[in-house]
Formats: sequence, structure tokens, C-alpha cells
Amino acid sequence: MEHRSYWGVKKLNLDFLKAGKERMLHLNLLDEFRNEAYANSSIYKARLKTYHDKMIEKREFSPGDAVLFYNHRLRLFPGKLKSKWSGPFTIKNVMTNGTMELIGADGSTFMANGHNIKRFYTREQQDAVFVVILTE
Repeated sequence: MEHRSYWGVKKLNLDFLKAGKERMLHLNLLDEFRNEAYANSSIYKARLKTYHDKMIEKREFSPGDAVLFYNHRLRLFPGKLKSKWSGPFTIKNVMTNGTMELIGADGSTFMANGHNIKRFYTREQQDAVFVVILTE
């Protein structure tokens, strides 16, 4: 940095006051560039957030729906290609905090977090959804 400040003083005919003003001007420009970049990045992040939120599919469940449960603790048959989705289960009750009471095929009930659940479609339901998508 010393050689640059010396060069600025030499270029301005050894006038330290002019060199100091010139340096302050450059520092102010750098601050303006930084503030502008910060504003642009916040605009970009807001746009990206709205796009991301628009792509999230809203999942609402009601009692009686058939669902699959993601069991992340499943260690019976370890393997890379083993599916950890088990089910289908039937929803018995939906709590306000997102917890759901599920009924298994054998009649046993347990509580599960709504984030670990996805809707279960039979083959007929999948075909009907596929036909609706094609007609639109």
C-alpha cells in the first residue's frame, strides 16, 4: 500500500492535501459500490425466495386419507436402494401442530410428524391424475 500512496502523491506533484482528497473520493466510491451491491443482493434474495415459495406444494391432510410414512430409523435391511417409506397408513386424527395419528393395517395407532408423511395414491388414482394433467 505504501508504494500506491507514494505514487498518488507523486502524480499530484507532492501535494498531500490533493492526494488525501483523491483517496477519500476513492473510498467513498467503494462504499457506494458496496451499498449498491448489498441492495442488489437483497433484491435477488427476495425474488429467489418468492420463486422458491411458489414452487412448494401445499400439503393438507384430512382424516381418512391414505399416506406413506418416512421411517428414517429403519435399519432392518440396510441397503442403498431400500425404500424407507412404509405404509400405507390411514390418518385417524390431525392435530393443529402438524402431528398426525396414524392407523396401521393391523389396527395399531401411533403419532407421526406431518413432515414425514406423503399422500399414498393407488394405481387408479395415479392414472386419473395423469389424464387430468394431459387434458389441461
